[in-house]
Amino acid sequence: MAAVTRTVTLHAPFAGWFAPLDEVPDPVFAERMMGDGCAIDPIEGELRAPADATVTAVPATAHAVTLRLDNGAELLIHVGLETVALGGRGFTALVAAGARVAVGDVLLRFDLDAVGEAAKALITPIVVANEGYALRLDAPGRVVAAGDAIGVIAGEAAAAGASGAASYSRSVPVAAAHGIHARPAARIAAALRPYTAEVTLHLGAKSANARSTVALLGLGVRAGETVTIAGAGDDAHAAVDAVAGLILAGLGETADAAPLPPAPPAGRAVTAAPGLAIGQVLQLRAVDLAVPHDGAGVSAERAALAESRAAVAEALGGGNRAAAEIAEAHRALLADPELAAVAEREIAAGRSAAFAWRTATRAAAAAIRATGDALLIERVADLADLERQVIARLLGSDAPLVPALARDTILIAEDLLPSQFLALDRARLAGICTAAGGPTAHVAILAAAAGVPMLVAAGPGVLDIPDGRTVILDADRALLDDDPGVGALAAASERLATARDRRARDLAAAGAPAETADGTRIKVFANLGAVAEVAGAVAAGAEGCGLLRTEFLFLERATAPDEAEQRDIYRRIATALGDRPLIVRTLDIGGDKPVPYLPMPAEENPALGVRGVRLSLARPDLMRTQLRAILSAMPTAQCHVMLPMVVDLAELRAVRVLLDEARAALGIAAPVPLGVMIETPAAAMLADQLASEADFLSIGTNDLTQYALASDRGNAGVSAKLDALHPAVLRLIREVGRGAKAAGRWAGVCGGLASDPLAAPILIGLGMTELSATPAAIPALKAAIRGVALADCVALADRACAAASADEVRAIASEVTS
Repeated sequence: MAAVTRTVTLHAPFAGWFAPLDEVPDPVFAERMMGDGCAIDPIEGELRAPADATVTAVPATAHAVTLRLDNGAELLIHVGLETVALGGRGFTALVAAGARVAVGDVLLRFDLDAVGEAAKALITPIVVANEGYALRLDAPGRVVAAGDAIGVIAGEAAAAGASGAASYSRSVPVAAAHGIHARPAARIAAALRPYTAEVTLHLGAKSANARSTVALLGLGVRAGETVTIAGAGDDAHAAVDAVAGLILAGLGETADAAPLPPAPPAGRAVTAAPGLAIGQVLQLRAVDLAVPHDGAGVSAERAALAESRAAVAEALGGGNRAAAEIAEAHRALLADPELAAVAEREIAAGRSAAFAWRTATRAAAAAIRATGDALLIERVADLADLERQVIARLLGSDAPLVPALARDTILIAEDLLPSQFLALDRARLAGICTAAGGPTAHVAILAAAAGVPMLVAAGPGVLDIPDGRTVILDADRALLDDDPGVGALAAASERLATARDRRARDLAAAGAPAETADGTRIKVFANLGAVAEVAGAVAAGAEGCGLLRTEFLFLERATAPDEAEQRDIYRRIATALGDRPLIVRTLDIGGDKPVPYLPMPAEENPALGVRGVRLSLARPDLMRTQLRAILSAMPTAQCHVMLPMVVDLAELRAVRVLLDEARAALGIAAPVPLGVMIETPAAAMLADQLASEADFLSIGTNDLTQYALASDRGNAGVSAKLDALHPAVLRLIREVGRGAKAAGRWAGVCGGLASDPLAAPILIGLGMTELSATPAAIPALKAAIRGVALADCVALADRACAAASADEVRAIASEVTS
């Protein structure tokens, strides 16, 4: 029998400002990690039922309520943000789990003033917490009275995918370099949030729920394999196409993916993060908390687990891009429907929430191990991490995740979890060595981002090294010397001292402007992708931002950011930079960075498709919104706009018209510099034409290299050819320098090559007067600039352009700069 679609009208549970979920200042809700929904900022302290329903959960703290509507939708109403921390103060529950309520019945009362003063915010998310339901809102962005209709929830009264439902399928190859691992799986699940169809991925005889990160990991899909995406439901065609487009575009991994390291010889450790350390061993021995087998009632255990998962999700975060991406993948696991289903079955059988959660996570871990895929098996640590965090919340454990560290600690463990790494005192941590793990595990990514030397897969023998023993951890050479002699310690100490002195000298001088030995001024800026990165960049000596990647605002969400949200973020970055220049790159998505709210037809080669400025010109509404946000966020003297993936003058001129329109609308009379990124050979060869109308040129060497050398930077099979110091790439950069000089414009580099001190003299010799690098590279980059004269740079650049290979260029550069 076909499923019957039923629609339930939602009514405002209290009076206040009715807003889309995107306006909730918490990523767990705003990014729909808990599900789709809306929000109300209340002006009264009574929460009423928004529809006829059954109460399924009310936590002991009474700050939230979960309802099952008559069409089966689970509706979570969470009063305020971070209100769980109030421990129930100011809240009074008037209903309990199992109660039947009618629309308008009062569910709980709260002290509006007291809760508002103590909480992060009073804005209240209203979230559809289970899959298979579509929410349509009725004109958010207005004041509503209690009881006003605010939208409808449509769903299935019977199981999705019953006979008679529309079905659609298509097969696509997986382009992501590492297959479908944690972050790509989370992106697939996120892309399906706007749809109600049941979607399944098939690989041979195996299949997985596409909304489940855990199920997708268990499928074990590798790069180059072909999967079939099957959908059932009214919007199956659109849902399947959304997933197919995401997979064909590389699942958001193409730009950052690196080839996997070769399997190490037996008994050899693997470098996860480079560096050298001398220190004393501390063995970290994890102990799992004992959990009760039986629960205290189905409703209570269900509510406790939901509350603990939400609290852990809310606490996830990170100050850098690596930590933020890992937090995103962990939130997807916490919201995973397969994990939730297993835990729900255990709770329904009378088990405690902690026992149920451990059962669910360990069953998922076993399924992932069964794939035999080393990369996927590294994700088991993420499940173990979330298992321990949720259980600790459930049991009220306040035991520290890690022990206190002595200075210069070399931490050794069977494996290390991301949450444990983030809890370590990194000022006292010299290095890490794990017996298990892998170089692409999430904790390895965190260690590399933090500059902590780390070895993984060192074998069980390292667990026998006694605490307090002095060891040498040489991650550059993938060695752990657990019994170093006096000579080895002296040599390692000398290497450390030399490197430390060099870093200290470079950092001490980083605040001064960079000039070559003969006084030629070279500006050194920072590439940024988040507000949190600005302070570190300025401290490292950045003289401005040479590339603000605005796509961080647009990715991993269901709708595009509006003008106010963009303006606020740009303003915060500009303010943090002080009066330093800020070059804002307009939206660079498409290709390897798809978004679910901009559905695009499948492209055979997304890198050559609708991306960068092409997409912006195809969607001028997005471009106009972004330009207004940029112009209104900062003083005109600080503001620079830069266009990605420009090919010729027509694209520049089209955006110039939109920029002038935005200036006029905002009453800005002063001109705003408009520049272009040189990322295609076409743009490099037309640099003289582009420079005649652009205000500056900035080279993106990552894309320029892959296009010039016909080598996909996400393809491990050709990755060895991807070297931006290849003479062909350098000759294109030389054309840019010549074109900019002829037109009296400045030219710079904001791609990865600008962060390589070895390349700095060559780039200067090719006519570059600005280098925009990763913040950590800036001190060494400035030091390299100060050590060369302009004439020597020009001579070096000429030799490099005449070389036969990138290896020859590197050899020449090393001779000159050593």
